[in-house]
Amino acid sequence: QVQLVESGGGLVQPGGSLRLACLASGFNFDMYPMYWFRQAPGKERELVAQIGNTGRFTAYVDSVKGRFTISRDNAKNMVYLQMYGLKPEDTAVYYCNTIYYDTKYWGQGTQVTVSS
Repeated sequence: QVQLVESGGGLVQPGGSLRLACLASGFNFDMYPMYWFRQAPGKERELVAQIGNTGRFTAYVDSVKGRFTISRDNAKNMVYLQMYGLKPEDTAVYYCNTIYYDTKYWGQGTQVTVSS
């Protein structure tokens, strides 16, 4: 079955950086777009970044443009979110996501906390 496992979250000071990783299994990873979402306390889950199946297409929510970079390694079934210039408002649980046969799959999430 489809499984997504995120890692790489943690506590970082404002202006710091983190790289999140998501290991995918159970489907033909190189055929599907991948997404990173985040959910802050009391807020709805929002799409942060997406990447096409080959990695050539990427898109970002305006609030992270120029600071976050999504990438993938199809040989390793991995998708990454490199985050620079982190701000307190980036604090959230970050989730990896894909849509496989019209079903949304989520990882367990990884907590990112930006605080001094």
